Amino acid sequence: MIIDDLQFVLTEEFPPVPARNASQALKDAYDCWTKTNDKARVYILASLSDVLPKRHEVMMSACQIMESLQEMFRQMSIQIWHEAFKYIYNVRMKESQSVRKYVFNLMDQFNLVKMNGVVINEQSQVSFILEALLKSFLQFCSNVVMK
Repeated sequence: MIIDDLQFVLTEEFPPVPARNASQALKDAYDCWTKTNDKARVYILASLSDVLPKRHEVMMSACQIMESLQEMFRQMSIQIWHEAFKYIYNVRMKESQSVRKYVFNLMDQFNLVKMNGVVINEQSQVSFILEALLKSFLQFCSNVVMK
């Protein structure tokens, strides 16, 4: 939308319909905003999956559509964060699992949480990893904690 100079419809309020006696400049500005908004709406709706356009086609402005999408995906972000953090908190290394695979799985979850706005510091990450290791790694965990 930036290339086509459509971005202003996302940041500017929908202008009121000009009165009959309004100046030609005001009418032209309204027509320009309306045409640009219609084009932006079509671009946004065309780029969405099948379900999302139907939900958003009743919205009159591109700005409303973008706000709705941002709210929708923000909620998804919170859900993703919650599921990843729940996994991190509850995961335990399995007897047949390699340490490498176990640590990589946790690192993926740490990155997923981080991408959704929450940073777990390195010390906490190490704690989560060590806490869920098998009991056979108890001496190793003790050594790490002592150092």
